[in-house]
Amino acid sequence: MKIFQQSFKFLAFLVLVFLSTSIYAKSATEGGGQVDTKKEVEDYILHHIQDSHDFSLFSYTNDAGVRKHVGFPLPVILWTSNGLVTFMSSEFHHNDDGSVIVEKGGLKFAKIHSKIYELEQGATTVNFDADHHATNAHKVLDFSITKSVFGILVIGLLMLFWFTRLASQYKKKQIPTGFGRVLEPLVLYVRDEISRPNIGEKHYRKFTGYLLTVFFFIWILNLAGLTPLGFNVTGQLAVTACLAIFTLIIYTVSGNKDYWMHIFWMPGVPILIRPVLAIIELAGALIIKPFSLLVRLFANISAGHIVLMSLIAIMFTLKESLGVVGATGLSFVLSFFILLIELLVAFLQAYIFTMLSALFIGMAVAEHDHDHEHDATGHEIPDAEDVRGDFI
Repeated sequence: MKIFQQSFKFLAFLVLVFLSTSIYAKSATEGGGQVDTKKEVEDYILHHIQDSHDFSLFSYTNDAGVRKHVGFPLPVILWTSNGLVTFMSSEFHHNDDGSVIVEKGGLKFAKIHSKIYELEQGATTVNFDADHHATNAHKVLDFSITKSVFGILVIGLLMLFWFTRLASQYKKKQIPTGFGRVLEPLVLYVRDEISRPNIGEKHYRKFTGYLLTVFFFIWILNLAGLTPLGFNVTGQLAVTACLAIFTLIIYTVSGNKDYWMHIFWMPGVPILIRPVLAIIELAGALIIKPFSLLVRLFANISAGHIVLMSLIAIMFTLKESLGVVGATGLSFVLSFFILLIELLVAFLQAYIFTMLSALFIGMAVAEHDHDHEHDATGHEIPDAEDVRGDFI
């Protein structure tokens, strides 16, 4: 019975994942939404991985030739020339080329390439120049609940619920039950294999909460991005930049005297070289480290989605040369193996971001003025703090 349940869950997972394949093909091949050329495929994929103001699961064309979208709208929150304006994204009717004008609060708005513009007074339509830039409209401050924001809120609430239950079970001195059994080994792994060895026994407890939050936040969102829900939160540069800035703030604020001494006045090197090293070290701490964090996560996740969508597109881009069965079978096989790799990448990227964050924090809090143990000959024995300190 247990084997049957596991097999059923695995089969349901495959159906859920490859439902996106049929959705992609249906929306791309039926009338009103054909995607046949290489350029159209590229535009479709780039549009799929971008953020949007509505949550669309899939689209289809009915018998009357009318394009239908299945999903739900999200709140649009704008700060305009007349102050705050709010309405639902359904007002745009899924239009993204600026042809649909929404009138709210005495102002007119249009959505162009997922950006909302406010039209000038008296304008009724959007005028474009040769480069397709709006000439009679300007962007507004957009605080809308987009698809990525919605995903962040949902995953954040789920994490809060799961870990609150796990903490309450620990308070009652119970062995974790339910989903807590899945979370517990991962929590211990982050604590014992990432936080403790990289930050040190003295300080690791202070930062483990942040590292756990970052690890599970990235990992769960990466997994959600592989489902037909269309989440691509960790593939948004703003999200990865925000996570990198959090790490930057933590290790900058937590840096001790030794850390800043090694940055601004490196000991053990000629005095004339120290100002040059100070510039290099400062740039590394404030620019290079956070930049490496945000770009690595953003680039790997976005590339994975692009590759997977490109393989799914094989079923209709090569249907004339391979036939429907051949193109679909090739697309299914290649997509399946790439999906397995993406499952590994989803965990790996969460691990790498958390590991590097722990390493950067460990460098900032490493201490060098404590007493050392000595061997039989009287020489000092270097410990983990010294190793991290030397690495700086």
